[in-house]
Amino acid sequence: MRAPAAARIRVIGLVQGVGFRPFIHRLAAKLGLAGYVRNMGGSEVLIFIEGDEASVREFSERMVREKPPPARIEELTVEDAEPQGLRGFQIMKSAKSITARSAIPPDFGICMDCIREIKSQSDRRRGYHWNSCAWCGPRYSMMYKLPYDRENTSMGKYALCYECRREYEDLENIRRYHAQGISCPACGPKTFLLDANGKRLNIEDPLGEAARLLEEGRILAIKGLGGYHIAGLASDDAVVERIRKIKWRPTQPLALMVRDCEVASRLVELSEEDCNVLWSPERPILLLKKRPDAPVSRLVAPGLDTLGIMMPYTGLQVLLLDMISDGFLIMTSGNKHGLPMCTNLECLLDQLAGEVDYILEHDREIVHRVDDSVLRKTGKWIVFLRRSRGYAPYWIRVPFRLPDLIALGAELQTAGAVAFEDKVVLTQYIGDLDVPAQLEELEREVKWLAGQYKLKPEFIVIDAHPAYSNRRIAPILAEEFQADSIIEVQHHHAHAVSAVAEWSESPEDPHPAVAVDGTGYGLDGMIWGGEALVVEGGEFERVAHIGYYPLPGGDVAAKRPARVLVGILSMGYTLTEVEEILGGLGVLGRGIGEEELRVTYMLSRQPGFRASSAGRLIDAIAALLGVAFERTYEGEPAIRLEAWLRMKKARPLKKAEPPVKGSTLDPLGVIEYVLKGLEEGRAAEAAATALYWIGFFLASSALNEVRAPLAFSGGAAVNDYIAEGVVDAAEEAGVRVLYNRLVPPGDGGIALGQAVIAGLMTKK
Repeated sequence: MRAPAAARIRVIGLVQGVGFRPFIHRLAAKLGLAGYVRNMGGSEVLIFIEGDEASVREFSERMVREKPPPARIEELTVEDAEPQGLRGFQIMKSAKSITARSAIPPDFGICMDCIREIKSQSDRRRGYHWNSCAWCGPRYSMMYKLPYDRENTSMGKYALCYECRREYEDLENIRRYHAQGISCPACGPKTFLLDANGKRLNIEDPLGEAARLLEEGRILAIKGLGGYHIAGLASDDAVVERIRKIKWRPTQPLALMVRDCEVASRLVELSEEDCNVLWSPERPILLLKKRPDAPVSRLVAPGLDTLGIMMPYTGLQVLLLDMISDGFLIMTSGNKHGLPMCTNLECLLDQLAGEVDYILEHDREIVHRVDDSVLRKTGKWIVFLRRSRGYAPYWIRVPFRLPDLIALGAELQTAGAVAFEDKVVLTQYIGDLDVPAQLEELEREVKWLAGQYKLKPEFIVIDAHPAYSNRRIAPILAEEFQADSIIEVQHHHAHAVSAVAEWSESPEDPHPAVAVDGTGYGLDGMIWGGEALVVEGGEFERVAHIGYYPLPGGDVAAKRPARVLVGILSMGYTLTEVEEILGGLGVLGRGIGEEELRVTYMLSRQPGFRASSAGRLIDAIAALLGVAFERTYEGEPAIRLEAWLRMKKARPLKKAEPPVKGSTLDPLGVIEYVLKGLEEGRAAEAAATALYWIGFFLASSALNEVRAPLAFSGGAAVNDYIAEGVVDAAEEAGVRVLYNRLVPPGDGGIALGQAVIAGLMTKK
């Protein structure tokens, strides 16, 4: 008889909330092994097994090979142990202690098995809105604390009925044995319909009634996993126009939720890869090229050539879209513009009472607000515009150890982060921090992550911009955690290093970098945003940039693109000449008034803020071409210009020499080139070339200093034409481009770069 063997195994990764413990129990039973498995307080899993030596060895191999679909094993520690003479295998009660830190599970979209159940006429979960299993459903959005057990989530108040308890205790039930979030119509969350003022209506089928109301052109607020949506017909101009008034959102594109890929293919150009992304467990919004004959209101995405498409990610959404004849609906965040998405009825009624027609409500608490994630295509890449539901708060690993710290990100479209060991954990998308409620949420979420991971932050990291709102909470956090110090990190340095760190390239080695965006505080007190850098360790050198130009009125210029255009033209033309140029183009009167032009010109000639911003230069080009005269949402002029160029099928003239003065790209020369293109009837080609120059010049300048993989980041890094210039420069130099793929290249990824730079600075 062979001597028994035993092993103690610790598993780190995405192993809580994904059916991992039940899988371990079944595998041990198949191999005739005794022992136990338990969740631990750091979101890790501990396993003890004993039995035949060959079976113990086979267990570790099959565990990695056969793990549940959503599980990710990043670290696996197997140690020989003394057999304890255990009989049978069990899932032990979770422990609060931490042996190692592991990943917190994000929310997952409803899986195909659960969809089949709710659509089946014979299944007991038919028509059930909140169906989920070990492989799908809410996780992070309903989690109070670790470890991930039912009593630590907002599902804890729902006692399992007899049938669900039987499934929960059935070892052979692959999707529901020990699945913490399961429920059914008898024991799970309930859905009900309210009127516009929150009064509950006595409706037998609230979902069917909601579908009928939507088909009639009514607008509903619908409670989902991480917050409320405002929903309405996307094919009806009057409905869309009314949603825009409710949201205070005059032109920002509205997302569409679509029944399936067949319906989506009527709206956008859709590849098999696109369909796979849309139906992935994360269920992001993906921006795709709009079909010319798409049966969608022109008001859904005015001036753009793309639509934001997502698939349903709850049973309620699946069933609702089956009842909508169009097969698609507007599903935009439930809030007034600029405010956080509502997560409870009190917030919704405070903001939208009497404005939406009805409210489709459920009684499960949303613990963490989690907005929809947004992706787009740039060249051959798929990149984040917003990282939230489905992805956050899954960690990002970096190639060296970090001290415990908290990074507070930037000001707009931001996320915060905590860091420890070789990991950075970003919060979900928080938003613009000039809104007090979102600043409070940033503070709450980073504190929650720090608490769950039992961190003792040594440093609080902030952007170097002296006016950023999150600087106000930095000293509060520093005092609460008794941190050693508050560290400032330059904005574009953080952008660049975020891209280097993502690719597991050593940030301690020198890397050329391009950082392009709208606004960042420069070391000289000016507004940077078109930068060629060399980053090395915790330091950087600025080697080239877009030449400085006036930013008359500061923040006002960022909202009025024609002001930036006047500022640039003031560098080489008299007031009379500027009036003649803009008058001849029709910009005067439409984009800027006569008196405003004169005041703007006068401000431009006085000492004041100067900018090297790629974003504002793009805004000026958009105004020059009459594409955009106002910014009503972040990046609007640049987004509309890029769409206009794509619709014109514009290609850059790559042989054209950019206007360079020393180590700067001359902004006046760029505008004059586009102006000449207008006069010659090749405006689109000239504008495409100007954008291409931004990328090519900055990338070439950085690569002239260091020949190594090139980091490429910043809010404007998603622009197709700028990206093409960067890629061409990198190919000429024979190096790879390190673009952001795990975090947004915009300010939503800043906290990653901040954390890594602070770690390098303190290490030194």
